[in-house]
Amino acid sequence: MSLKNKVAVITGAASGIGEHCARTFASQGAAVVIADLNLANAGKVADSIVAAGGKALAVAMDVTNEEAVNAGIEEAVKVFGGIDVLVSNAGIQIISPVDEFAFSDWKKMLAIHLDGAFLTTKAVLKHMYGSGKGGSIVYMGSVHSHEASKLKAAYVTAKHGLLGLARVVAKEGGPRGVRANVVCPGFVRTPLVDKQIPEQAKALGISEADVVKNVMLKDTVDGEFTSLDDVSNTVAFLAGFESNALTGQSVLVTHGWSMH
Repeated sequence: MSLKNKVAVITGAASGIGEHCARTFASQGAAVVIADLNLANAGKVADSIVAAGGKALAVAMDVTNEEAVNAGIEEAVKVFGGIDVLVSNAGIQIISPVDEFAFSDWKKMLAIHLDGAFLTTKAVLKHMYGSGKGGSIVYMGSVHSHEASKLKAAYVTAKHGLLGLARVVAKEGGPRGVRANVVCPGFVRTPLVDKQIPEQAKALGISEADVVKNVMLKDTVDGEFTSLDDVSNTVAFLAGFESNALTGQSVLVTHGWSMH
């Protein structure tokens, strides 16, 4: 169960959970491809990993654009020789009640979360199958892959959808050595979550403190946020797991919020 000398493409890796996963992978000996819409920030992350003695490459990638995805994956293969791991992590959040949810926002959410996961999966499978070595795909799901919350219709729908995609990829890829799993974190204090706190406070008519205590963390066993290390270490474990014994699964990292 090692990432040493593996090549990992991580989308949405210029910040937040994706960046932390990239740094964790690099510390364990993987060459990491920092794929992000924000190439400038991706470059800063890659440069800092290289400066620390790791291997990293920044590529511009709009995960909703098939040509951009394919170009980024081909660049990664050209530089590092192949792809062993995909971490499909790119995502955003838009909150609104269903009756007020703009269709354009709905489509944007599903495009980034689901189209992005599909397009990056399709692009890397060609190389994982072609190498004869297989590989590992880890989708960044959420506790909302299993649960639901008000104001998050598109997000909950998309994160549930990742379970289906992972299970199909696990069944199709299994005979060729490709595993697919979903990591489902609870709330992690990233810019994405920090942005939601005042938005939910306004939408629900409560204080920001109440959003944290009585909305975000009320169902955890200890009232704690999930940490970046909690998530990145789980992703690294799944990425480095080398047999089909663990595939098609979702692993909840939620402080007991959701139990299965």
